[in-house]
Amino acid sequence: MEKRNEKIPSPKEIEKEISEFLSKKFKNNVKVISPVVLPQELTLDKGKESPKKVKKITFDLLPEDLISYLDQYIVKQDMAKAVLATKICTHFNRIKRAEDFPDDFNEMVGSIKNNVLMIGPTGVGKTYIIKLIAKKIGVPFVKGDATKFSETGYVGGDVEDLIRDLVHEADDDIELAQHGIVYIDEIDKIASSHNLIGADVSRTGVQRALLKPMEETEIDLKVPHDPISMIQEIESFRKTGKRKKRTVNTKNILFIMSGAFNDLTQIIKKRVKDQGIGFGAHITSPKEDIDLLEHVKSEDLIAYGFESEFVGRLPVRSVFENLTEDDLFEILKNPNNPIIISKKLDFAAYGIDVKFEDEVLRILAKNAFSENTGARGLVSAIEKEMLLFEKKLPSEGTKKFSVTAAVIENPEESLEALIVSPDEKKINESFEKLSNQEKEFIKTYLKSNKKNLSEKYKLVMTPSRIDIIAEHYTRHIMDTGITIKRIKSFYDEIKKIELYFFKTHDINIVLEEDAIDYIIEQLVTSEMRIDVFYKQLTEDFELGLKLVREKTEKNRFFITRKALLNPESFISELIKDELVKSPV
Repeated sequence: MEKRNEKIPSPKEIEKEISEFLSKKFKNNVKVISPVVLPQELTLDKGKESPKKVKKITFDLLPEDLISYLDQYIVKQDMAKAVLATKICTHFNRIKRAEDFPDDFNEMVGSIKNNVLMIGPTGVGKTYIIKLIAKKIGVPFVKGDATKFSETGYVGGDVEDLIRDLVHEADDDIELAQHGIVYIDEIDKIASSHNLIGADVSRTGVQRALLKPMEETEIDLKVPHDPISMIQEIESFRKTGKRKKRTVNTKNILFIMSGAFNDLTQIIKKRVKDQGIGFGAHITSPKEDIDLLEHVKSEDLIAYGFESEFVGRLPVRSVFENLTEDDLFEILKNPNNPIIISKKLDFAAYGIDVKFEDEVLRILAKNAFSENTGARGLVSAIEKEMLLFEKKLPSEGTKKFSVTAAVIENPEESLEALIVSPDEKKINESFEKLSNQEKEFIKTYLKSNKKNLSEKYKLVMTPSRIDIIAEHYTRHIMDTGITIKRIKSFYDEIKKIELYFFKTHDINIVLEEDAIDYIIEQLVTSEMRIDVFYKQLTEDFELGLKLVREKTEKNRFFITRKALLNPESFISELIKDELVKSPV
């Protein structure tokens, strides 16, 4: 048989033949378009891949630090905060130690992860507390709803999508994603039905799909049968000539589950009664419900409808308390609560500054408590009371709005007074009164948290500085944390003035704390710019201090608040003091 010596067609020739074939078959409706390859890509592809840097977790929080942080935002729930803060800090500190001392951990066979199960009624802050922790720690965080999984039956792919979402939240940084937090709400909804004979496949199937990720497994980032994933893989292969498999290891990903578990108390009650431990014959109050839930055991969760393997992967349990009407008031009163801040921002969008009377917050708390949805009811309560004013006032050019009990109790009458015959003097007096009350409350809050705030923001909380922070909070719409950060940024900028003054004028000045507070106060109240202040400082002190330096050879001067207010007197006193020390 004669061997044919045919030339192997080039990619261009192959492309041309395919194009001609498709053109004939589909009449120019389908074309082949080859991607443009840039020379830079070719150069990069030929080189060796740079070695991947191993990112170490930079976690240094202690449990009490995290609890102090949560106390600024979360009302009540002391035990839940203690459990979550302790076990989450332990989890991440263990990861850090394992990375610092890998030899100590390499010989271990398996490890127990501090996955958490949170139990508590709706609206008590379960989701909020986890979001706060993730933000504080600085790790990616994703939330999933267990009902999404159960609706479509055994959907392991959906469970894996949570891990892929984690990578997305980490800006495609797999190393960072592998230290993230996955939060699944309404986990009680995937418990198998208590009265079902045989396996409840749709629910137990989801539980089993979660088993491996909750412990340790490799999740492929490529989604099977997903066109986008396939295109991305083809593009990667075209560039590198290699098939690269990208996976996420779930060993250090913390899983936190939560649910209301409405019927769980009955199961616990039956167990403790049978064991003769002794609880009341009949549960009559939410407090007794919580007392029972705090005694939850694995066998209770299994009786509720969970697989034993699933329960075993949730070793940490945290029980949340019901919120009382007073608790709801404290949430609204908390200067960091997003509900009041958000409503202030709603009105600020129209240039309207809003202040709330304490009595109004009590009315809102009472209304929300009657809805029996926890803190969630606060949002609907405030929206219901404020909607009329939010609709009408922007059209009237209103700039100040004092929300008092009288406004809430007689909305139509109050609105008419604001629109038809506004008494500017009365409006200003009412607004000023509420502003002063708000400022005094913030000062009290800052004083009671003085130590923690000073350590957290690296800012000494002097009495005058507390006044400034309270003033800034009252003038702007932000929580206390952002306010203190703003004041700290002013402080840092002012300290830079000392160095700049020395470099520019060869004079070493030290601004005393009371002087710094005075400057910050000017920046806050009069909105003076830092460069304007520096120009004034130079005009007031440069020549005088140079004169003092020439006469005394002294080149280090401590500038006080008094000196800033009267620079001429300050310079004169310096010269006088030096003449007394060194009489001619």
